[in-house]
Amino acid sequence: MMKTLIKTSGLMLAAVLVMSCASDGTDLFNGKDLTGWTVYGTEKWYVEDGILVSESGPDGEYGYLGTEKNYKNFELTAQFKQDQDGNSGIFFRSNFEGTKVSGWQVEVAPPGDDTGGVYESYGRGWLIKPDPEKDKNLKFGEWNDIKIRVVDDHVTTWLNGVEMIDYSDEKIGEGEGQLALQIHSGGGLKISWKNIKVKEL
Repeated sequence: MMKTLIKTSGLMLAAVLVMSCASDGTDLFNGKDLTGWTVYGTEKWYVEDGILVSESGPDGEYGYLGTEKNYKNFELTAQFKQDQDGNSGIFFRSNFEGTKVSGWQVEVAPPGDDTGGVYESYGRGWLIKPDPEKDKNLKFGEWNDIKIRVVDDHVTTWLNGVEMIDYSDEKIGEGEGQLALQIHSGGGLKISWKNIKVKEL
C-alpha cells in the first residue's frame, strides 16, 4: 500500500512539474539582443543589463517592436517598469505599414490612464476600459506583472494578479497578426521590459 502511495505521489508530482514547465511558455526576449523582433519607426529599442528598454528617440514619434511571428490564440506574460512617463502598450493580432498599425492594444499607461484596457488602433478606439478603482494595482516606477490571454474572440487581462478586463468581440475573433510593444509619441518616454513569454493555446 505504501509503495503504491509513493508511486502515485511521484507520478502526480511529475505531472505537476511538467504542467508547470509548460505553463511558462516560450521566451520572446532572450535578454541579449532583439533576435526575433522587428523595429518599426525611429524610436529607441535596446538591451541594457538583460533588460529590454524602449525610449523616445529624437523624432518623438510612435515606435513599435513587433514579433517576426504571428500569434492567434495565446497567453502572454511580461514585466514592465515605467521609468519616465510610461505611455506604452502591448499589441496583438496586429499588422504594420511603417508605423501605422492595425490591430488591438492592451494599454500600458501612467496612473489614471486605463492600463489593462483594450484599444483598437485606426478603428473604433477604446473598446473597454478597466474599472477606475482597479488602477490602484499599477505600481508606477516599479516592476509590474501583466498577463494577456486571447482565445478566439475573447480577451482577458491581468495586472499584478488582478483581472482588469474580460471582453469578447467578433472583430477581434477574426483578427490575425503579430504581437508588438509600443512606445507612444510625444517624447520623454522610457519603459523597461523583461521576462516576456508567450504560450500558444
